[in-house]
Amino acid sequence: MSVLLAGDIGGTKTILHLVQSEAGEAPHMLPAQTTLYEQTYVSREFPDLVPMVRKFTAAAAAQLGYAPAIEKACFGIAGPVANNTSKLTNLIWSLAADRLERELSIQKVSLINDFVAVGYGVLGLAPEDLHTLQPASADPHAPIAVIGAGTGLGQGFAIPQPNGQYHVYGSEGGHVDFAPRSALEFQLLRYLIEKYSLDRVSVERVVSGQGIAAIYQFLRDREVSEESPAVAESFKTWEHEIGRRDKTVDLAAVISKAAQEGTDYLCQETMRLFIEAYGAEAGNLALKLLPYGGLYIAGGIAAKNLALMQTGGFMEAFLHKGRMSTLLEKVPVHIVLNSQVGLIGSALCAAQL
Repeated sequence: MSVLLAGDIGGTKTILHLVQSEAGEAPHMLPAQTTLYEQTYVSREFPDLVPMVRKFTAAAAAQLGYAPAIEKACFGIAGPVANNTSKLTNLIWSLAADRLERELSIQKVSLINDFVAVGYGVLGLAPEDLHTLQPASADPHAPIAVIGAGTGLGQGFAIPQPNGQYHVYGSEGGHVDFAPRSALEFQLLRYLIEKYSLDRVSVERVVSGQGIAAIYQFLRDREVSEESPAVAESFKTWEHEIGRRDKTVDLAAVISKAAQEGTDYLCQETMRLFIEAYGAEAGNLALKLLPYGGLYIAGGIAAKNLALMQTGGFMEAFLHKGRMSTLLEKVPVHIVLNSQVGLIGSALCAAQL
């Protein structure tokens, strides 16, 4: 039995999670992990991760009545990680695992990309943490795929190991070329190229929060008379705040809310186009990996738009792959409902160190 520290580090907030971990009875079994203490911090209030962790461990000791001896730690980071180091995109922090081990007196520290953490996290989810879009028997010897639209479009995959555990790999698949499938999507591609003076459009520009806003702009410019007054006001504020750090309007959230309520035609059309493009890209990932262990849809957008994801457009686009469609019918497809999947993954990764 050991005490582990898991972290989900973002530009806005950081969640730290102290767990007691007991190895499974067999190598292929996940460890049993019990939460000892958890706290959320505003990332920008700290010059580095070290003082944050020290404050966290002091608070944990006060809460538990003893100072926990942390043996291993894993931190999922919203940014690139190379050779166990990371310079965060939206923070001044520059992290290195060996420095964290030394300054925090932890035997082993690992830094992983936040979507790699999600990949580990799906392994530890309970049935109630998932909504299944396509039921199928999972093959424990096959890869697992993870895709998630949020601020960007994350992708990754997990490969089963001989000992029954999985190794998770990150991917930059969200930056592949956007592939239009209809006349309307070809118009969207041309619109994005011309509006932003691009020489190519990545799928992330369409399948993400920024993609929802971009699709709405595209449809609005084509059918401005269909824009409702309430959303038009939000759009005007959002457009005025472009480039500002402190924004008052999350246009993607406004659009998805109106679409779910059925109160705005343009918003409904925006989400229909977005969800179909999302399903098509998930199908592309599935064709490349044949993830008969399961394809998991993470990221905040899918779970928050569960009703829209169930309307059929996602899975129709997912399966619309010509003569390869029958292969994808055998892939279990799940939406991740647990927003702490990355934190769960960091803790499971720490247990494997």
